[in-house]
This record gives sequence, structure tokens and C-alpha cells, in this order.
Amino acid sequence: MGQEQVGEIRHDRSGISFRPGLEGVPVTQSAICDIDGLQGRLAYRGYPIAELSAHSSFLETTYLLIWGDLPSPQQLRDFEAEVQMHRRVSFRVRDMMKCFPASGHPMDALQSSAASLGLFYSRRAIDDPKYVYDAVVRLIAKIPTMVAAFKLIRKGQDPIQPRDDLAYSANFLYMLTEREPDPLAARVLDRCLILHAEHSLNASTFSARVTASTLTDPYAVVASAVGTLAGPLHGGANEDVLAMLEEIGSPEHADDYLNEAITSKRKVMGFGHREYRVKDPRAVILQGLAEELFARFGTDEMYDVAKALEQAAATRLGPKGIYPNVDFYSGLVYRKLGIPRDLFTPVFAISRVAGWLAHWREQLGANRIFRPSQIYTGAQNRTWIPSDERVSSTGA
Repeated sequence: MGQEQVGEIRHDRSGISFRPGLEGVPVTQSAICDIDGLQGRLAYRGYPIAELSAHSSFLETTYLLIWGDLPSPQQLRDFEAEVQMHRRVSFRVRDMMKCFPASGHPMDALQSSAASLGLFYSRRAIDDPKYVYDAVVRLIAKIPTMVAAFKLIRKGQDPIQPRDDLAYSANFLYMLTEREPDPLAARVLDRCLILHAEHSLNASTFSARVTASTLTDPYAVVASAVGTLAGPLHGGANEDVLAMLEEIGSPEHADDYLNEAITSKRKVMGFGHREYRVKDPRAVILQGLAEELFARFGTDEMYDVAKALEQAAATRLGPKGIYPNVDFYSGLVYRKLGIPRDLFTPVFAISRVAGWLAHWREQLGANRIFRPSQIYTGAQNRTWIPSDERVSSTGA
């Protein structure tokens, strides 16, 4: 039997349909995120992403995603204060991270560190509102600290302690770069975190919901989602975009690169999305953020290459509904903010924790453990053969 093609539907004896990757198969109902891929619209809890990016903060957006409504001024102040108070991590977690190999990928370090929080705080009291609130606060507060800590620990340095006088994104940049960031840089990062905070039932969010459906603790939920995000088909595409732009080298080579990629059927990194048939609305905002940074801190020559490639792709790929996605400009933004390339995906995780936790809470509200079916394709009615009568199937 030949390999099934993506999108192909088969039926087993009971008439059950098979869609590879669950493409187009609704597996839950959710009130968190709404995507209109034809119109290029994205909304969190009914609020357009452009409005949230322009007017909200990451912590306010986090509150909205997890609890369903924008907080009152007092609720926001209380939430910010709680997050600020829990930024530090136990010295035991730091000591554990010092045992990680310096060559290890930061996403693997983050997954292990996130899972370790369950050893300190897990009671699996998911029916206790205070436990739920405290778990949300700890994960939102400590994940950035652990990402920044590993960045320095792997270089043999002690991590920078959080500063209570700095807001969420400014504090992360301070711990990461060892210097207080420019207010514009901190605001740009905060807006980036808003843009990446949630995006419906992507692979890592689905992983989070499946794990949540077992009623395990939220630290295991986040760790499972981090592990899923670490895969090259999910996170890390913005790293590949920068490598592609550097390979192109200059704007005048963009058209030739695109033609060669199309001819050889090679993927053009940062283009195309399973949901959008127009330019990703997050890419539109990120391009503007990149230009703000370049105006203040100097341009990035790869930005001209990116614009040339997007222009060339508009006529070649645009008619097929293939446009820049969220990864196309985000790497240029992160690089200008001084974030190392292999930390791009951990920064994505810092943001997406908000969405994962929103789906965790929603899953608990009407939970049923995920147990999908399968279509069996193996052998039938085989007869047992004694060991001394068997012939090696490998021919050895």
C-alpha cells in the first residue's frame, strides 16, 4: 500500500475517516482565539490583535486570554505585582541548570526547567482556584527568568537576578543582555509577546490540551507544550528565515533565489501558513516594529533583502495564497533587540505560555480525556511460529 498523501481521506471497516495530521478536524470548542485566514484577521477573546498590540501590555493580554476579560485597573496591578514577586527561581533549579551541557539547546533546557517546577509546586489541586491562580503566576513569572539564566549559565556565568523596578519585558531584556534596555526596545518586545501569545489549536497548544485532559499539573502541561514547540516543523522558523536571507545576501539576488527555490520545489522560509491565505496580520505588525527599531538603532541590511524577497514572491506565490507569515520579520526584530538566534524559539515559548495556560483552564472547564481512534493498517490472522522455525525477516 502506498504512502498516504497529506489531506487524503481513507476509511476503515467501520467507516471512520482518516485525515493525516487531523487537518480540518475540529477536536474541541474554544472561546479563546478566532482566526479568519481569508481576511487575515486574528482576535483574542474577541479583541483584534492590532488593537491589543497597540494599546495593551503582555501581562494585560495574558490576563485577558486566561480569565476571559480585560482586567480592571486594580486587578491588573495585583496581577503585575504577583508576577513581579515570583520572578526568582529556586537555587536548586539554578544548580540543576548548571549541570546541563553547555552545548544543549535552550529549548531542551527550558522544557526540563519548566517540568522541574512541578517538583516544587505541584499539588494537582486543579479544583482549587487559588492553586490555579498561583500556578499561572509562577509559570508566567519564572519562564523568562529560566530562559535568561541558561543563556548565561552555559557561558559559565552566574545568572542575572530580576529587577523589581522593571516591567515584564524590560526585566527580561535586562536579565538577558545584562544592561537596562531602551524603553522603545522593551515596548517592542512586549508587543512581540502579545503577537505570539496565542494562535488557536496549533501543535503545541493541542499538546497542552491533550496533556491537560489527563488532569495532570500545569507544569507538566507547559513542559509538554515546550517539547512540541521545539520541533523544527513548529518553532524555530524565524531562525531559518535569517539563514535564508543571509544566503540570498543582497536585494538584487532575491528574484533569482526565489526562482531557483520554486523550480527545485524548495520551501521558502517564512512564507505560507495553514490558516492564512493573505499576509499574516502579525507579520504586518512585526514589519512595522522592525522599522521602528531600525529608525532608532540603525538598520539591518537583511531587511532590504526581506523586502525584495516579499516583493518578488507577491507575483509568484501570492496567487497561490502564500504570503509572509509571523516568522518572516520576527527574527529581524529579535536580532535587533540583542536576542541570540538560538533563543528565538524560547522567547516564542515565553509568550505562548499565556495561550497554553488559557487552553489548560478552558480544557478543565469541560474536560474529557483525549482518546482518538486509529485506522489499523497491519497484518491480519498471523499464525504463531516457534522460535527455532523462524527465518530472520532482515535476511541476516
